[in-house]
Amino acid sequence: MDQTSIYDIKIKNLNGKPLELSNFKGKYILFVNVASKCGFTPQYKSLQELYDNYKDKLVVIGIPCNQFGKQEPGNAKAIESFCEINYGVTFPITEKLDVKGTNQHPLYTWLTQKQLNGSSNSSVKWNFQKYLVGPQGEFINYYFSLTSPTSSKITKHLK
Repeated sequence: MDQTSIYDIKIKNLNGKPLELSNFKGKYILFVNVASKCGFTPQYKSLQELYDNYKDKLVVIGIPCNQFGKQEPGNAKAIESFCEINYGVTFPITEKLDVKGTNQHPLYTWLTQKQLNGSSNSSVKWNFQKYLVGPQGEFINYYFSLTSPTSSKITKHLK
């Protein structure tokens, strides 16, 4: 496989409608695999804060995943209401995806394979691992769950 554009990857939003990544060309994209029953779940608040503070330059995309400790058991409606009610989330949330393993979604294949993203290999270790992609679709870096969404490791790219 050759390096491919992240903008060509097909993904759906939480309601099953296509979420066109190409709509975000010119902005940074922070992809985060999220879960509503995780110790890191309060990061939704910082993700929303990051999104609010940099929405002219950044889109945060939450990707529900039930692969780590079965911490995202809900269906689309449950996930949506949890995010809105508890954290006031206004950034896009996708359909529930596999971020690792045999059914890994193509987005995460791109994010975790150097031969596709042109930068580095990684594996998703837990919920709330973050991947930052630049305004031209270039892979920038990834950050483990412990890294706060508002950390200077991330925000330094947005200033």
